[in-house]
Amino acid sequence: MTAPESSGAEEVGHVHSDVSGGWLRPAVFGAMDGLVTNIALVAGVGGSGAGAHFIVLSGVAGLVSGAFSMALGEYASVETQNNQVRAEMEVERRELREHPRAELAELVESYVDMGLTEDTARRVATEVHRDPELAVRVHLTQELGVDPTEQPSPWLAGISSFFCFAVGALFPLLPYLLGYDSLPAGLLVGGVGLVIAGAVVARFTTRPWWLNGLRQLLFGAIAAGATYLVGSLIGVSAGG
Repeated sequence: MTAPESSGAEEVGHVHSDVSGGWLRPAVFGAMDGLVTNIALVAGVGGSGAGAHFIVLSGVAGLVSGAFSMALGEYASVETQNNQVRAEMEVERRELREHPRAELAELVESYVDMGLTEDTARRVATEVHRDPELAVRVHLTQELGVDPTEQPSPWLAGISSFFCFAVGALFPLLPYLLGYDSLPAGLLVGGVGLVIAGAVVARFTTRPWWLNGLRQLLFGAIAAGATYLVGSLIGVSAGG
């Protein structure tokens, strides 16, 4: 019994993660920033001797303001990046119209640098240049490392960072919202959130989950320790 003939390209045995930066980067950045920001804020306000009411008030204010700041910043950043890519596309179109031979030679040289023979590189580059839009895409990919057809959505970046920041910032406030007036409990829950976030992020990398979790916990501890010290000093001087 013979194996069935392949009707086309064989199916690959793996699936790649989305690394284009559409949602993963702003989501991770938002969650980590929310956790570290509010853990540090809670530590600083708590270190000054303030009561639970002021800690919750400061934490909620930090959550809301930080989430909107993250969302607007991500939207503006991604939109600016996309506009820059579109501007570079126009530059490349103009160069292809005005200097087609020079652009062809540039693409040939790029393929040769990648390891292709000059004959193969010239044939591939010539084929690419038969389609002007394909030529623009390939030149931008080779020269700038970006694919103009796979640009991240500014709306997706903004919304994902908003919600992830809010969720992260909520962790150190949970004990207070549940009725516990305990700074150590708030910092402990925030630390658990950092470890969880680091472990989840590690799934998209080659780093062990426990190492990534401990790294995020260390970053949060440094920020919390610094703001707690500042809060203690300001609280003491204000009280004096």
